[in-house]
Amino acid sequence: MNLFNPAFCGLVLFRALQGYEEENPDGMPFSLALLVLPLCLQKDSREVIAGSSRSYLLKIVEKNPQLLVGFADRASDLLPFALEAFGVLMERGCFVVSHDGRLKTVPNRVRKSVTGTDESIACQRVARIVGKEFARIADRVTVYTTFGIRP
Repeated sequence: MNLFNPAFCGLVLFRALQGYEEENPDGMPFSLALLVLPLCLQKDSREVIAGSSRSYLLKIVEKNPQLLVGFADRASDLLPFALEAFGVLMERGCFVVSHDGRLKTVPNRVRKSVTGTDESIACQRVARIVGKEFARIADRVTVYTTFGIRP
């Protein structure tokens, strides 16, 4: 399966937005959404987060500093894929941008059931966890700093 397929990347981003909205109905800030793909598509990051889903993201990173190795570069490398995926989602009317720049899902635009290969299901499940955790942290600067990126 091609994890960099724009439609699949869009689905991963959508699942993260949904996860965020479970904690904060105002929607995810665009800048945080750009960190979703590097966390969910990279196998090592995905497995660490999935295996620690009962733990807070900040604690997970603290206990697994290997998550930070090359993260900023990965985030930069995946930026074009994220932007293309947002294009696909926007074209299909899957999300709206609020007046304050937050991304909010549009109900009933994406199937609720999480299906696909084991790997694609894992990506989607971790995306939901990441979205929820970003909402719990509720501070962009903290999230960016945690991952070694200057906001």
